Amino acid sequence: MNIENIEAFIYVCQLGSFNKAAEALYLTQPSVTARIQSLEREINIKLFHRNGNKISLTEKGEYFFPHAQKILQSYQEAKYGLQQVNIPYELVIGSASSISNNMLPDILPAFISEFKDVRIKILTGHSKDILRKVINKEVDFGIVRTETHPQVESIRLYNDPISLFVPKNHVFLKEESVTVEDVSKQPLIFFDYESIDWLAIHRLFLSKGLNPNIYLEVDNMETAKNLVLQGVGICFLPEHCVKKELENEELFRVEMTPPVKTNISIDFIYLKGKPTSVFMDFLKEKMFEQH
Repeated sequence: MNIENIEAFIYVCQLGSFNKAAEALYLTQPSVTARIQSLEREINIKLFHRNGNKISLTEKGEYFFPHAQKILQSYQEAKYGLQQVNIPYELVIGSASSISNNMLPDILPAFISEFKDVRIKILTGHSKDILRKVINKEVDFGIVRTETHPQVESIRLYNDPISLFVPKNHVFLKEESVTVEDVSKQPLIFFDYESIDWLAIHRLFLSKGLNPNIYLEVDNMETAKNLVLQGVGICFLPEHCVKKELENEELFRVEMTPPVKTNISIDFIYLKGKPTSVFMDFLKEKMFEQH
């Protein structure tokens, strides 16, 4: 018995019209008519009385209707059950927002090609948020700026240098030498107040007895980067955050005198006692290749 014919019969019964059933099934009215006629031939029963545009179920049609509903429901349940059996393995990755935006898109296509049966779910947030998700087993592992916790193991991926970035046409791009004193006079955008990165940059000014002109403080580096792109101010940012903007010549690195020697560390973190997986090893290798 053709399940599509059963489905057409149920829709016609419920909607009271061949035309409405055709619209609901995204078919033409003749196609629905053909399916009903095919079903009537198959079971050798007339299902509908037809009087012009009006239709009504025959006595046998009324008897058959609840059975047809059971047949369709049983088919749909069986189909759904088979799909559940074949659900691929789900890998849940926690990632700091800047890494998710700027690094994972370059890595994941190769991962998806290698592991075709793995369904990936990415949860983003601040590094501390991802640390909490790792501890609470909400993610399989995290990729974050360095976070330490007694329940978590971490593997250093690389150290990402922090540099000063300015938008195009900024006055610093015409200078032969830019000092900390010069930078302190510019509107600065800082991200993640009192984080390790924030304190390291702030210490750069304090060592010279300077108070930086902190124009804006934001809670993540992506916002900071976008504000620099809009010409609101300048900002110290890690390299991975501005890779595409550098390539597109939308942002420019300014080398300072003396050079700034500050970086952030990007780590894999996972719950202690949990063995590393082939998925994690693959992603680590790809991230190492990029640095």
